[in-house]
Amino acid sequence: MPVDPSGDRAAKIATDPPLIEVRDITRIYGTGEAEVRALDGVSFDIRPGEFVSVMGPSGSGKSTALNVLGCLDSPTSGHYLFNGVEVGGLDGDQRALLRRHYLGFIFQGYNLLPRTTALQNVELPLIYKGMSREERETRAIAALDKVGLAQRAHHDPSQLSGGQQQRVAIARALAGDPQVILADEPTGNLDTKRSVEIMELMVELNQSDGITIVMVTHEDDMAEFGSRLIWMVDGKVESDRPTKRAA
Repeated sequence: MPVDPSGDRAAKIATDPPLIEVRDITRIYGTGEAEVRALDGVSFDIRPGEFVSVMGPSGSGKSTALNVLGCLDSPTSGHYLFNGVEVGGLDGDQRALLRRHYLGFIFQGYNLLPRTTALQNVELPLIYKGMSREERETRAIAALDKVGLAQRAHHDPSQLSGGQQQRVAIARALAGDPQVILADEPTGNLDTKRSVEIMELMVELNQSDGITIVMVTHEDDMAEFGSRLIWMVDGKVESDRPTKRAA
């Protein structure tokens, strides 16, 4: 499923104000001779509706950058604004609310509870939103249907293939109706065919539902499903360009 950046949608993305603004972010671990600059003056914007792939060699800072965007880690210095709000000025509870109501996460390892059905796995984050059981189930079934797994709602992970487990993980991310999905190596545990299926699904969610996606990957062909590629080296943004599909 190719990315089509032409027309009204692309024009709107280009002119909309940024949803995410990162300015001169550093993330330093350790001190003295043990100091490591995982991020070293990183700056970029991400607009609503973009699908941004982030790549780089091991140790480039790409996963650290994703953790900062997801409020799973805090920068040592610099500014991170989400919808114009300075995230660094939020306390722990407010950051948790940002994650809960605006962000969805997809991980390489699926992170599904093993003895829990697909439906219950998708419902889990909705419990923390205080939704009633009926509303949780309705939204979870709708999310599973969107990824083509409504018929597997009552299967546990051991009864699902790797690709199906990742679809459940995507449904879990969707159920909370996030503005942004943050995906860390979402095809890392899948074969080529299943990887392409997952990426085509993510492109569809991006283009049809307008969900902003930021994806870390080490696979060139998977990165090209996005419309933009940020390449990181040694904690810095080395390049930021349209992908071949979008160029």
